[in-house]
Amino acid sequence: MTSIPVASAAGSSTDAVWLQRRNVALPRPAAVAACLLATVSGLALWGFAYGRLLGRIQEGRSQHELHSTLREQLARQTSPIGGHIRVGAPVAFLRVPSIGIGDEVVVEGTSSGVLTAGPGHRRDTALPGQPGVSVLMGRSVAFGAPFASVAHLHRGAIIDAVTGQGTFRYRVERVRRDGDDLPTPLPVGGARLTLVTSEGSDNLTGGWERHTVFVDALLAGPAQPRTGAAPVRRLPSVEAAMRGDPRAAVPLALWLAALVVTLAAAAWAYGRWGSRPTLLASVPVVVACLWGATEVAARLVPNLV
Repeated sequence: MTSIPVASAAGSSTDAVWLQRRNVALPRPAAVAACLLATVSGLALWGFAYGRLLGRIQEGRSQHELHSTLREQLARQTSPIGGHIRVGAPVAFLRVPSIGIGDEVVVEGTSSGVLTAGPGHRRDTALPGQPGVSVLMGRSVAFGAPFASVAHLHRGAIIDAVTGQGTFRYRVERVRRDGDDLPTPLPVGGARLTLVTSEGSDNLTGGWERHTVFVDALLAGPAQPRTGAAPVRRLPSVEAAMRGDPRAAVPLALWLAALVVTLAAAAWAYGRWGSRPTLLASVPVVVACLWGATEVAARLVPNLV
């Protein structure tokens, strides 16, 4: 009858010694909460750094590659000037000297993912320099923010567009916002270029509130005729102004799942191998998962931000 408590006490003592030797500390609620807070803060900081800093580097690299491609196509007279144009293909150079835009490459398409590479041409409108309205959309906050200063353009400011049909000069007619009167209809053969972006507060004190802004500019010279098939007649909803791409939700979930598995494996490896081998093995994988997840998550953000 008395041997059972003794054995239990002996067993408890043995377990305590074993735990002490293994240096195992049971997590406390405060420690768990601190870990979760640090994780959330780290992810938020990573997202900010990606959108404002790393995204700018990514956009700059994309612009460098697109610049080389378009220059070569213009030299060979093979740049697209109509018909079916591949989404993401370079179609024009854009220059707005008064706000520091010089030889910015415009790509085909306006979805959130496409606009991470630079300004995009709305596919259901004419190309720059052709009769009708040509719409170019660009970001104002993230990924280089090529259109950050577009709303500050004044009447008469010069906008140049270079395509496979030549160089076309536009002069700003006016800047308008949502709810303003639409521009007057163009005369037969006339051409208008409209730059579209967002403006508003994006800070901790003013909150996050963005509105669409439009800059209308009229072609100063003659327009060149359209070639090939007509532009896309029905634009996908993900390419409209201030729209994200919900199709990115599934790949984002997969990237996040990969990140969770990697972190769990790193926690297991830490108990087996120690800190240094675990860091060497896990940090590159964690960074890759974070980069992939953030790159996909950026497609959920409205395309003009």
